[in-house]
Amino acid sequence: MKKLMTALALVVFATSLHAAYEAKWESIDKRPVPQWWKDAKFGIFIHWGPYAVPAFGNISKDGKFAWDCYAEWYQGFMLKGKKPYLDHHEKFYHNAPYGNFAAEFKAEHFDAADWAKLFKKAGAKYVVLTSKHHDGYALWPSPESPYYNSVAMGSGRDIAGEFCKAMREAGLKRGFYYSMLEYANPLYPGIRDGNPSPFALTPEEWNKRVNLPQLKELAEIYEADIIWPDGEWDYHSSRHCSEEYLAWLYNESKVKDTVVVNDRWGKDCRGRHGGHYTTEYVLEGGDKSGDGAEHPWEECRGIGNSFGYSRFETPKDYMSRERCVETLVNCVSRGGNLLLNVGPTADGRIPAIMQDRLLAIGRWLDVNGEAIYASSSWKKAPKGLAGIYFTQKGSDLYLISFAAGSKPISFAAGDVKAVTVLGAPSVNVKWSVKDGVLTVTPPAFANGEMPCEFAPVLKISRK
Repeated sequence: MKKLMTALALVVFATSLHAAYEAKWESIDKRPVPQWWKDAKFGIFIHWGPYAVPAFGNISKDGKFAWDCYAEWYQGFMLKGKKPYLDHHEKFYHNAPYGNFAAEFKAEHFDAADWAKLFKKAGAKYVVLTSKHHDGYALWPSPESPYYNSVAMGSGRDIAGEFCKAMREAGLKRGFYYSMLEYANPLYPGIRDGNPSPFALTPEEWNKRVNLPQLKELAEIYEADIIWPDGEWDYHSSRHCSEEYLAWLYNESKVKDTVVVNDRWGKDCRGRHGGHYTTEYVLEGGDKSGDGAEHPWEECRGIGNSFGYSRFETPKDYMSRERCVETLVNCVSRGGNLLLNVGPTADGRIPAIMQDRLLAIGRWLDVNGEAIYASSSWKKAPKGLAGIYFTQKGSDLYLISFAAGSKPISFAAGDVKAVTVLGAPSVNVKWSVKDGVLTVTPPAFANGEMPCEFAPVLKISRK
């Protein structure tokens, strides 16, 4: 009897462990963001769907970012009456139904293994694919989107499945963006043109009939490492049934111990509930929201100004190689991750300018990844040094300089034992310490001698 009671107690204990999270935020928010994600620092975002067929985004004259430039919002901007989109659609597509683009979304040159090789060379550690954007087109044969998915219409392929297989084989973590709203689905309770549908479900019915089953498919069938919802802003998380889903995800799903989620689970959630917090195109405006933040966070943005591919963007709309790397360093120095987006063409090719930028990041990380991966922000980093960033790993500091010239830099660094250049340890660096203040002069390199294209990194080893 004693053995039986012990066995029963173990079963109860094990069950309680597996049901550790209740379907309420005060419980769910206690679940830590998995360490693998916090160490990864750099991920690739992919926006790809029927919107890549028109590939149109409104372009600002000065090349600066504007919220109405998103090509993936093509259908949504038409429903909202945005004139540039309406004019373009009338002129080139004669006001044909948006759904026609799905039939033209052939993905004939899509090779997930080639994508994975590129992302691996770029130094990314995880990749997030749009499984379904606001237009409702699913990249997998979901029963809840039976006729409007990539197998039933367009390519005839389970794009999500091919993507997952290739990323897994390349050793990359993989996950899915998922939109909680659908612009023009007559069942969706908030039709985007402002005209309610007579067939609309309640938000709770919509989520239980469509969103929750599809989110479970992504976790169970494809064993996603990341669930990245969006389009949550119409309703409170209670109406999205988000706490119910996350309790299931953390307690019962195949990926319960390793899955990462964001904070886009309802209009009440961003920066408050869920997993890591998210920002979007904020660093370019000098946003300081990540500074000093203890909670894990992630900035998402495109290499250009649109997430979905916009064939109307020109080189001035894209970040330079150096600016791409500086955006990553800026994020990591503040304690965040960068989710950098690429927008493939409708036939599945990643534009050459995007490949060029990713490969440049990879070359820089090949030399300087030690200063990025598994690092943290340095809480005592000096302020006001333009173009200079710091990260920390253990007792070591890393000074990453995008500043022109090689003027001496002084700051409190403690007991320093050595200063070296990553990728060029034999280079002599001029430095000295007095009363815990380090004065270091970044070395001047002759043409062709710098260990990377730009932004050399000084490793400051401390006792």
